[in-house]
Amino acid sequence: MILVDIALAKRARENDPIRVGMIGAGFMGKIIALQLLRSVKGIALVAIYNRNITAAQQAYEGAAISSYETVSTQSSLEERIGQGAYSIVDDPMLICRAKNIDVIIEVTGAVEFSSHVVMEAIRNKKHVVLMNAELDATIGPILKTYADEAGVILTNCDGDQPGVQMNLFRFVKGIGLRPVLCGNIKGLQDPYRNPDTQKEFAAKWGQKPIMVSSFADGTKMSFEQAVVANATGMTVARRGMYGFTAQGLPLKEAVKKYPIDLLTAGPGIVDYLVGAEPVPGIFVLGTHDDPQQQHYLNRYKLGEGPLYLFFTPYHLCHFEIAFTCARAALFNDATITPLGPPYVDVVATAKRDLLEGEVIDSIGGFLTYGQCETALICHEQQLLPMGLAEGCVLTRNIARDEVISYSDVILPPGRYADQLREQQNKHFYVSDYSSLQYL
Repeated sequence: MILVDIALAKRARENDPIRVGMIGAGFMGKIIALQLLRSVKGIALVAIYNRNITAAQQAYEGAAISSYETVSTQSSLEERIGQGAYSIVDDPMLICRAKNIDVIIEVTGAVEFSSHVVMEAIRNKKHVVLMNAELDATIGPILKTYADEAGVILTNCDGDQPGVQMNLFRFVKGIGLRPVLCGNIKGLQDPYRNPDTQKEFAAKWGQKPIMVSSFADGTKMSFEQAVVANATGMTVARRGMYGFTAQGLPLKEAVKKYPIDLLTAGPGIVDYLVGAEPVPGIFVLGTHDDPQQQHYLNRYKLGEGPLYLFFTPYHLCHFEIAFTCARAALFNDATITPLGPPYVDVVATAKRDLLEGEVIDSIGGFLTYGQCETALICHEQQLLPMGLAEGCVLTRNIARDEVISYSDVILPPGRYADQLREQQNKHFYVSDYSSLQYL
């Protein structure tokens, strides 16, 4: 990351910016636009798509850009990009196919829609930056397989918790320690929160209640920790992770709740703490086997071990996204991307007693929450991925806190995300999925 500022400054001096197209102009998309257009040199946000064009207009205007035009053809978009102009498109595939766009930023949080967009971008050899842990945790490994074949980078972003954890993981590993835990710090965790309970908080910050609900009920964090696990080869200690409550405890005390033997015996785990200070933040626990190095780690105030704590007391989301674009486009480096096969998945779990015939609503809704499970168990037990739960029709009653399986639902017909998930399962597990039920 230290190299990136110099590289971007060089691109700015040469009037050869990294050309970026953005899919999604909601709460996060608007502030990304402001950051890239007003605070970063060497990157040009040349095109924006949003389902509601007004939101895309607001993204440009919020950054004091009024010279944009709405275009509907590939040729007009590419011509305007060549002129250094800004465009809004009514079809996201125009951005994915534009020959003079280098990087696509996907910011919708959707799974089905984004699966089409990301695959089209990869087919057209665009680097893809995801601010979409839901998509990444659900079908990230197969998307990465396609990206590798196309010779492009698929990555989640600097600034958001997965990217911050991965940067710290790489630092800890790079100085010779063995990372054994990547952790997230939450202020609140209540799986039964819903859009009604979060309406007031959402209004205060100008967000949608359903999005805020996905934060509060732990689903979003579960997706994020699955992304970290899939990038590091780590696992979870148990379904749902430990998630120890550590209200007001300093982080160095709170991490003592983790059993050392479990952390050091396997590939390491992803997990989270609730209420540890500082909030918000992320942390990595590492070990070192060399007594000489242990002595110096103690001398440098990291303690006597055997676990050494490294942490970042913030995550700055959109402020750092330019780093991700530059790492991909200029250095062929992913901030955080699947290592290979999935290691951890997020499974759909009943938020209340559910009835046969009910249609599962969206992530952060009233009916389900997501929790982490090992990918192998998810595969062997045919558990329903949270990222694919929306729109599924229940075929039996499900008790609150019961995990939902594929056999409990009928899937919506024709979804591309289901096809990619099936490809992912077959690519990494080699199994027959002919028994899945579709509407």
